[in-house]
Amino acid sequence: MVENKKLKTLPWVEKYRPSTLDELISHEEIISTISKFIDEGQLPHLLFYGPPGTGKTTTILACIRKLYNPGEFNSMVLQLNASDDRGINIVRGQILTFASNRTIFSGGVKLIILDEADAMTNDAQNALRRIIEKYTDNVRFCIICNYLSKIIPALQSRCTRFRFAPLLPKQILPRLEYVIQEENVLATEDGKQALITLSGGDMRKVLNVLQSTWMAFKNVTEVNVYSCVGHPQKEDVKNIMNWLLNAETFEETVDQIKNLKTVKGLALQDIITEVHSYLHRTELPPRVLCLILIKLAEIEERLAAGCNENPQLSALFLFSILRGTWLPLRIESHS
Repeated sequence: MVENKKLKTLPWVEKYRPSTLDELISHEEIISTISKFIDEGQLPHLLFYGPPGTGKTTTILACIRKLYNPGEFNSMVLQLNASDDRGINIVRGQILTFASNRTIFSGGVKLIILDEADAMTNDAQNALRRIIEKYTDNVRFCIICNYLSKIIPALQSRCTRFRFAPLLPKQILPRLEYVIQEENVLATEDGKQALITLSGGDMRKVLNVLQSTWMAFKNVTEVNVYSCVGHPQKEDVKNIMNWLLNAETFEETVDQIKNLKTVKGLALQDIITEVHSYLHRTELPPRVLCLILIKLAEIEERLAAGCNENPQLSALFLFSILRGTWLPLRIESHS
């Protein structure tokens, strides 16, 4: 009874997290290779890297269940996450202590998992490489990160690296439909497609947005999905492009886009992302397209640096200026 109540309150991303290697929905080559390592008792130090939500942490948690009995988890596994302090003191203290203590009653090697390891300082990573070498007969390390470039080469060379690529729609869809069926969710085909499009290959994001949309609207459609996450809808992007390319005055264009942002709670960053995708579906001379994309990139760079959205929104009016001045000239000269 208590277990059922606990499952009901769990977020879907945790409730439907695969618990064994056989349940994982992608990266068959990686899973089969790691399974072979475990079966033959030849597990090396591991380095998992790739975008969020692609199964890195889930894979190593499934490996733990295959390596150890449930009663051995506390004594055989040490897991540190980004929320923990992982400076040089933790490496020299907690990690070193755990690695140096041998187990008497349990067979096999211990496992130390360093999740989000790209947040570790260079000093901590340099201290870690000596521990990896010294206690290899007793401990295996699994280093997990999003950006491989933030892991020092000395650590990379000591581990077997596996890249977890973004999931393909054909890999996401069966798991998505399974969750929808289990939770009795009303979801349309365009709603499922919107979830997959927004996720960018991130399974965690698919399930989180699915649950949020279901809780908010009780019906998962394309419009509801976009509304739930505050993302511009296709019709909104068409309107924005129409205003930018056909507006008569600067004030008219900026006021219309500002009003849309306010009413629908849109972020300028998301608008620029969708405008970028829209432009690639529009027939424009290559030179014109390149110049427009460069200007969009400059606006996005200023937004990423923390600039105010209002001046950057005004910079989008560049499209109207281009339309009225040199854009026709570029098209004419190209033809």
